Amino acid sequence: MTDERNPDFLRGWDAAIAAARAWHEAKAKQTLVAARRSRFPKNLEREAEVHTQSAELLQMLSPDDV
Repeated sequence: MTDERNPDFLRGWDAAIAAARAWHEAKAKQTLVAARRSRFPKNLEREAEVHTQSAELLQMLSPDDV
């Protein structure tokens, strides 16, 4: 499609990916803090790992994947 090569689309794509990565990274940190305060931290640690992996996977996405 011609829209995928549009500079505005690519700029929006980059901004959306950066926002999603930042959100997942923040949630991972927030969950790890909660795990330190929890009596049962393993589930929260697993959740933090999922957010960390999601943030890492997001950088591999490209507009061609849409």
